[in-house]
Amino acid sequence: MKDWLAFIPFRIGAAFFGALPESAVRSLGVKAGAAASTRKKANRLLLASHMRRVLGSGASETEVQDAVDGMYRSYGRYWAETFWFRPRRRELIIGSVERINFEPVLEAKAAGRGIVFAVPHIGNWEIAGLIAEDLGLDLMAVAENLPNQKITDWFLDVRAKFGIDIVLTSDPARRSKMIRRLKEGGALALLADRDVTGKGIPVVFFGEETTMPAGPTALAELTNSVLIPVAAYFKDGRGYRIEVGNPIEIPAAETRADRLRLGAQLVA
Repeated sequence: MKDWLAFIPFRIGAAFFGALPESAVRSLGVKAGAAASTRKKANRLLLASHMRRVLGSGASETEVQDAVDGMYRSYGRYWAETFWFRPRRRELIIGSVERINFEPVLEAKAAGRGIVFAVPHIGNWEIAGLIAEDLGLDLMAVAENLPNQKITDWFLDVRAKFGIDIVLTSDPARRSKMIRRLKEGGALALLADRDVTGKGIPVVFFGEETTMPAGPTALAELTNSVLIPVAAYFKDGRGYRIEVGNPIEIPAAETRADRLRLGAQLVA
């Protein structure tokens, strides 16, 4: 019963937003995100500290707070558009995506090599799943197994509709599945800016020492796959912009630990 009660808002959200036109969904999502920005002061303070580091010492407090507001608006839009998505809207969304520097992806695919996409928490990365499917890429991603199984199943269903094959962190065979996908010339999308396990690789990120996941670099190195950074941004109005970075060459080093450390720093 507890799982059902927690799942009801997802069903309501999908039904409500799914019935609206795209412009209304985008507007309501942005407004909901803006409203949420005033609710938890501690969260806002943490985001502001992050943005001060990203923007640099020359940024004014107004610029920092504007950036924080933008993060909340983006998050609200993400949820609204996720609730809104239906397979029948696939072509509509694909047509709204601006693709930048996709040559490395096409070259890797043509060569039959696996691709590891290093993805940040920006915009709506699931939109990139539609583009990967449009390019004929067999895309896999990793997701946390949430305490509520009904919500986990909902996310699995949504991401499958975006063309993303999900392997859960609770799956004991997840590593072998990811390796197999890459060795077969498929693609793997891994979030690269959040060290969930606390066992990541030390890097310097925007001038501060932190840790980042080892997965993107480690799997690319192990399977001789192409390591490519990619981000899916929201446009100010309708649509998205997906920017592909140049492939990251993992530096040669005497030990694997050093190769992974140097590679993770390049991702950062």
